[in-house]
Amino acid sequence: MPAHPTTVATESRSVPGSRFGSSSFVLVYHRSPYDLKPSADGSVEFVDQKSPNGIIPTLRNLFQEERSGTWISWREDAEAATAPDERLTVPSTNPFTLRRLPLTKEQISSFYHVTSKESFWPILHSFPGLFSVDNSDWATFEEVNQSFARAACEEAAEGATIWVHDYNLWLVPAQIRALRPDVRIAFFHHTPFPSNDVFSILPWRDEILDSLLCCDLVGFHIPRYADNFSRTAINLRGARCGEPVPVAQKFRHFGSALAQPTVMPWLEHNGRRVHIQASPVGTSPDVIREIVASEEVRVMAAQIAEQHAGRKLIISASRVDYTKGNEDMLLSYERVLENNPEWHGRVELFLACVAAASGMRIYEDIQRSVEEITGRINGRFGRIDWTPVRLSTRRTPYNELVAWFTQSDVCWITPLRDGLNLVAKEYVAARQGRDGVLVLSEFSGASVELEDAVITNPYSHRSMDEAILTALTMPKDEQVRRMASMSEAVEEFTVQHWAEQELGALRAI
Repeated sequence: MPAHPTTVATESRSVPGSRFGSSSFVLVYHRSPYDLKPSADGSVEFVDQKSPNGIIPTLRNLFQEERSGTWISWREDAEAATAPDERLTVPSTNPFTLRRLPLTKEQISSFYHVTSKESFWPILHSFPGLFSVDNSDWATFEEVNQSFARAACEEAAEGATIWVHDYNLWLVPAQIRALRPDVRIAFFHHTPFPSNDVFSILPWRDEILDSLLCCDLVGFHIPRYADNFSRTAINLRGARCGEPVPVAQKFRHFGSALAQPTVMPWLEHNGRRVHIQASPVGTSPDVIREIVASEEVRVMAAQIAEQHAGRKLIISASRVDYTKGNEDMLLSYERVLENNPEWHGRVELFLACVAAASGMRIYEDIQRSVEEITGRINGRFGRIDWTPVRLSTRRTPYNELVAWFTQSDVCWITPLRDGLNLVAKEYVAARQGRDGVLVLSEFSGASVELEDAVITNPYSHRSMDEAILTALTMPKDEQVRRMASMSEAVEEFTVQHWAEQELGALRAI
């Protein structure tokens, strides 16, 4: 892929109806591989996204190995009812097709922001008390999923591989299978998968499970989520299972909330064998090292070091969401300052907590609470020369965030539930095996990989308070030892390794 944005012509047309398309590899993901910037001459520029999400460039790179491929995403279009799909040729060593499906603003809001976020999100993260079915529009969810499935079927060559991503496209596998029994279908679940009793709350549970059971391979970050899915499919849909096998050595087998000793390698349902894979998404250590070494980041890092000289610096980065535990973390910090006055003036917390999109009451309430707790802590303990908490709700540029990682003595990541958490891995990669302490919730998927983090229970005041005090007082030699161990895991299990493992498992079937 060229290093600079490339301009190409936009072709807006529908694919002629035929049984088979020309793409041997079709990736179905609601996110686009690039941000598209229209030019004055009617062409379009492909611009790298500002998001630091390492998954996008890795998935793009998969097309370098394919003779022909298509990426299917959405675009907002006020005339979606009559607008054709947009098909663009993305220039690269092996050019691939980007097919963007037109959705109205109302469809996106219903499908993604309401049904997915207000109904599915709390269930997936085991917050059943926040589940809402009243505003859900299952018909629109089905309709949008059908659009993605239709496009995938039209693009796929005979016997092609179709890789579908995440819970907002749950119904796509069944819809593809009904139209194209010849293709191989993989699905990757980027969020947690809850226990059987919590998942059963969803009124559409059977349709969702039956769709996932149409796949050849279903992937999850960690064995616990894979096991939750398998047991749910057995209990609710009568699937048969293979004999459980020990989980990979890289995963924690016991001793914490998400530890799992065994996993079922496959399920059988309606005559189809569905292979189950646990492979956590990694980060890109090489890219992070390049960023750390850049002149821009070195200048920012020096400024941060000067501003916080003589004090322990803690960083936490997340977004405003009830799953992220920001309020619990701030309350723990407040208790530590209250009970340990010797730390006054000697520690600072930088909380990068990105504000949620407006219009969702629950997120607005959480942001207000985070701001109120921050204000109270600074009012109670702050001095003219010391601000205990620095809160930023803007989206921190990734290079700036990496600069903070390089200078932070502690990274405090304690979500109440998280599918994985790449921030924890990015901090480790940015430290490059030096000192530093990662405090990590045992309810984050990354906790079963990074055993040398200080693992804590964010629901326990004592556990949280002890964890951050342990981090602040840990001897440097122990920090270096732990960080070296975690760096080894982050270096070995990268985002590229994840993609190769998922698709390698599918090819091996």
